[in-house]
Amino acid sequence: MKHYSFDKPINRAGTRTLKYDALKDRFGRSDLTPLWVADMEFEAPDFLREAVQQRLNHPLYGYTLLPEGYWDTIAQWIASHHGWQVRSEWMKFVPGVVRGIATVVNYLVAPDEKVIIQPPVYHPFRHVVLGNHRELVYNPLRETADHRYEMDFEQLESVIDDKCKLLILSNPHNPGGVVWSADTLRRLAAICHRHGIYVISDEIHCDLCLWGNRHVPFATVSKEAAEISITFGAPTKTFNFAGLISAYAIVPDDSLREGLYTWLAANEFDWPDLFGPIATKAAFEQGETWRRELIAYLEDNVRFVEDFFGKQLLDIRVWRPQASYLVWLDCRGLGLSHSQLIDLFVNKARLALNDGAIFGNEGSGFMRLNVGCPRSMLQPALEQLKNACR
Repeated sequence: MKHYSFDKPINRAGTRTLKYDALKDRFGRSDLTPLWVADMEFEAPDFLREAVQQRLNHPLYGYTLLPEGYWDTIAQWIASHHGWQVRSEWMKFVPGVVRGIATVVNYLVAPDEKVIIQPPVYHPFRHVVLGNHRELVYNPLRETADHRYEMDFEQLESVIDDKCKLLILSNPHNPGGVVWSADTLRRLAAICHRHGIYVISDEIHCDLCLWGNRHVPFATVSKEAAEISITFGAPTKTFNFAGLISAYAIVPDDSLREGLYTWLAANEFDWPDLFGPIATKAAFEQGETWRRELIAYLEDNVRFVEDFFGKQLLDIRVWRPQASYLVWLDCRGLGLSHSQLIDLFVNKARLALNDGAIFGNEGSGFMRLNVGCPRSMLQPALEQLKNACR
């Protein structure tokens, strides 16, 4: 069996990568170690690159169809990894999860209707809703004693009115790394179904569950969930090819699916690009060994971060993620204002992390750390932070 190394440094200079080349614009300086945007510092697996290269070798790049057997491959992966028997007619290509969410907001939500999100949560949820001139309703998550989040169903019931049309769910949760339980999702489905609210479930991190946690697809928890669910998924986070735009929607309900997919097709939002679907099929057909070894490396990186902060006695608490390579750092113990916290990380430690406040007011005092990188990059970054704190 082939084994993969995740310790190899990759020079990304000259590739116009967002993670590096946007540092000056986003953080005010370019001399930072980038541990922010959610792509990893690992080269894409060889089988994926070979599949794309094989198509690239042909000298003509015209309009394309999805690869033969594409939907069967995705359905088999979902069934074997998550126990969900997805029919091929339920699925549709979309050019990225956030764009898929945007299409649903525009299709399902009238200009005078509302969308619910659960902060702190992936910030494009907020941007998509407000940028399309729909009203946001907030159902903040609650902190638990063991440094996780749970849903506040009582508050959700209190803010729902007859204008609430859609709830956007992060499952697994970004940035908190929570793998939502079937009971939690079932209760959420019951509330939303009773009030006539559809649920978008963003499940892009579902294949990166850590420590033996198991992802639960929202649509599987009850009949009510299946009737109101629009699930978005993609292999791009897991197999690190975010620049090859490729995602899929899954809608089990016939009536909802027919209307939405007709609208997507009429606007050509379901038209595939050339290389993303090829990479997707290769990843799901050949990627299980790579994925398992990646998860083991990520778990070691999380342990390394936990041990580092524990030994250095810094006033930063690590919230261990149940999924993904994004670690939620609770920096409130430092006693800094928001501007002081940013100054500490950016100007003193020379690190670029995602500021927790962008995920909502509930994220203030937190920073999101991307540990999807070689240890040789992660260790000096933490040393820089230690020295800045002292």
